[in-house]
Amino acid sequence: MTTGSTRGSALCLSLLTGVACLASLRQAYADTKLYLKDGSYQLVRSYQVIGDRVRYYSVERSEWEEVPTSLVDFLATQRAQQEEKIVEQKEIQEAKELEKERFERPSQTGYEVAPGLHLPNEEGVFAFDGTRVIRMVQSEAQVVTDKKRAALGLALPAPLFKNRSLVVLPGPQAAVRIQATRPAFFINAADGWGARAQLIPVRTARGSRVIEKLQSGIGVGKSGEIRDTIPVERTQLGPGLYKLHPLQALVPGEYAVAELISDKLNLDVWDFGIGGFEKPSKAEEQGR
Repeated sequence: MTTGSTRGSALCLSLLTGVACLASLRQAYADTKLYLKDGSYQLVRSYQVIGDRVRYYSVERSEWEEVPTSLVDFLATQRAQQEEKIVEQKEIQEAKELEKERFERPSQTGYEVAPGLHLPNEEGVFAFDGTRVIRMVQSEAQVVTDKKRAALGLALPAPLFKNRSLVVLPGPQAAVRIQATRPAFFINAADGWGARAQLIPVRTARGSRVIEKLQSGIGVGKSGEIRDTIPVERTQLGPGLYKLHPLQALVPGEYAVAELISDKLNLDVWDFGIGGFEKPSKAEEQGR
């Protein structure tokens, strides 16, 4: 789907966090690809060589496992780790440049959200936390198949089991963090999609963020998209300019501002988190 708003950078930090948060977040959730000599790899949290065995903690199965050292390609594993470090340094540098750009932006001359405080006079999505205007970052969600349900569906004699896919964002947490629990969101777009915008809570599962579920199948009723939404007060402030204000305080966690077109989700969303970066619980990592 398309939208009238211009897509922002996929990587950016909010004014409420330092660039160091990105580095610490990547470090906290960094998983290692333990390569085998047959070309495959295991995604592991950590590993160690004990005699003629390599003991590792499997991210996929959440348990310790072992393989003979003769099966492990240590050179490929080390090479992958070095490449990850290069990518990490590049992303941190990009984040620094974006943060610098935020601080050096020209004075805001758009709609006045508070005495003496204005929105930028341009299209985009912005949050107001009571003290400052925060430029939101647009991210692209992806549709992935629920592997467990897909496998079970293949085992059945007829397609009676409901097929399910998930719409997810990469990574366990959004880069933009907001400390206020009832921020106001301003959507400025020529096509006025703010009239169709929704505030959606996002669930963290297995290192990703699930926005909604897509279900279909024979004998299971109407197919469709399943998502939660948070009630908001919607106000049109001018041509193409809308304000969304949650009717209730937002608990710490992950969220997204998204456009609905005929009840279908636009996969380009503006994701954010309430509170600082936090390590998800074991249940969240396992997708419960």
